[in-house]
Amino acid sequence: MGALDLHLESASAQHGQAKLNVEEYTKGSLESGGNYKKEKINGSDPDDFEKFEKGIMQYGCRHYRRRCRIRAPCCNEIFDCRHCHNEVKNSIKVDTLRRHELPRQEVQQVICSLCGTEQEVRQVCINCGVCMGKYFCGLCKLFDDDVSKQQYHCNGCGICRIGGRENFFHCSKCGCCYSIVLKNSHACVEGAMHHDCPICFEYLFESTNDVSVLPCGHTIHVKCLKEMEEHCQFACPLCSKSVCDMSKAWERLDMELATLSDSYDDKMVRILCNDCGAISEVQFHLIAHKCQNCKSYNTRQI
Repeated sequence: MGALDLHLESASAQHGQAKLNVEEYTKGSLESGGNYKKEKINGSDPDDFEKFEKGIMQYGCRHYRRRCRIRAPCCNEIFDCRHCHNEVKNSIKVDTLRRHELPRQEVQQVICSLCGTEQEVRQVCINCGVCMGKYFCGLCKLFDDDVSKQQYHCNGCGICRIGGRENFFHCSKCGCCYSIVLKNSHACVEGAMHHDCPICFEYLFESTNDVSVLPCGHTIHVKCLKEMEEHCQFACPLCSKSVCDMSKAWERLDMELATLSDSYDDKMVRILCNDCGAISEVQFHLIAHKCQNCKSYNTRQI
């Protein structure tokens, strides 16, 4: 198939994607859309609204815009967020015996970025009264001022997603939130998101990168899927089913094979179709074997 000069539509465009920024939060004192309720914020007086807004989007790291830092209980060091901690403490530069990650729920202390007061996890600083995160999660200690991510909490996943609750649904069998466009069309695979990407081996359930759901139900990073396509690989790495509509490719292959002479007219072989699972007996060919059921060339000799 690598010899075919084909322009195939990206599989990630055909199948639902989910930006999986997996942090938890609670709605706290926010209106839908992530705006403060001006009347009251966590029981505070409306006159303090400007104080809550002070420093918004001016602090944080490349992962989050927030007005606090965290103290990691595992090593008692201060970081902008748990991802910053993990990048430092779980790096290949660190001795293997000392590498570790910080579970989001274990954070107990935060430091206000404006006044420097260290305190227990809460949304509003006990000293200067600034809101440390427009979005806040008391369960997994998420603070984020960038509400454009449209964070929402999924009880099924037990963590937060981004992209807006109205755009996603939780599949109990797959164990994850998927794009609403897949609600009645995706193939359910038990715990589909609870494994590593078959290409880069990053754990998909907690990945912050875009994930694509293939027609077979298996999941893979969008960037990894694109890399596969760049190398003319159009089959799922796990089950070998086609990752996109290959009908045009099979038609092109039909025409190319018709122009080739075949010196094995009398040899027959049994093949298994990776796409439909049918077993066929076909004439042997050096290039490819066509499934007699679905007409796919995504087959293997058995």
